[in-house]
Amino acid sequence: MMTEQLAKARRTKEAYVNDLLAKRNVVGVGLGHKFSSGEDTGELSLVVSVTRKEPISALSPRDLVPKALDDMRTDVVETGVLRAFPDGPMEPGPQDRWRPVAPPGISVGHYMITAGTFGCLVQRGGELFMLSNNHVFANVNECAEWDPILQPGPADGGGPEDRIARLAQYVPLVFETEESECEIADLVAELLNAIGGALGSRHQLQAVRRGSGTNRVDAALARPLSPNQVTHEILGIGAPVGVGSASLGTEVQKSGRTTGYTRGRITQVDATMRVDYYGPKALFTGQLVASPMSRGGDSGSAILDMDGRVVGLLFAGSEGATILNPIEEVLSILDVELVV
Repeated sequence: MMTEQLAKARRTKEAYVNDLLAKRNVVGVGLGHKFSSGEDTGELSLVVSVTRKEPISALSPRDLVPKALDDMRTDVVETGVLRAFPDGPMEPGPQDRWRPVAPPGISVGHYMITAGTFGCLVQRGGELFMLSNNHVFANVNECAEWDPILQPGPADGGGPEDRIARLAQYVPLVFETEESECEIADLVAELLNAIGGALGSRHQLQAVRRGSGTNRVDAALARPLSPNQVTHEILGIGAPVGVGSASLGTEVQKSGRTTGYTRGRITQVDATMRVDYYGPKALFTGQLVASPMSRGGDSGSAILDMDGRVVGLLFAGSEGATILNPIEEVLSILDVELVV
């Protein structure tokens, strides 16, 4: 794909992404190949992800996705609701307690969550860290420095005796709506709730403020209690050979807590995606989208290309897609290097 063509496509995407995200059912906008009758046409298009496809007759004119924008065709794909992946069905997988050495690709988690995945081993100045998501290691910002990290995660039976690391650093998540810090707004909400209660309403209003920020990564580091307790060799894959960049069509692989070893393919790049954290929603920009290759509990998995280079950090998905942060962005923000 020509760099000039991709740059033009990115400009078109940035010009229309906010309008498209405002439409009903739209959860993401990225760049990918257009599919026709299930076949990859090879044509670069604006891929609009929706929770479900609906007949045109069921949508208002303002919610219709145009067939083309600035001479660039669109492709509407059904992905379902994109959710962060700490929770999930308790299916067989690498969920056991690993001692004396724990490899990436197995169950871990902050002591207050269910379970996620130890993605890979990174370092800074010779000090080792375990890499995973904020919502796996830092409990979606609800954490304190040095909070215990368990292996396996609590959903897999992990308890105080299973501590393997402590929270060292996390990138705070920014949500689209947050609790209000305005006293006037809080007083108005209380007044309206009192009036509603007097009229028999059981609903309660809460003042919120609209978040203005976006996210680039869902990432956190944990410091092992002992460096001898962890290895850089990913379960079922082996040691990564380095860091790489993924492009459209790149075949990828991962090892995760719930689905174990799976493969997929990159279907979108430079995607802007709205992710549901089981209530609050967060907007992510510059993301990679892969074909469905994960389920709840796989969050935090390292995504590698077939040459063994780490290209992304899995953090969300649905029955129709897997969402990952580009690994170069993760390592840069956390100021760490991959251990190879």
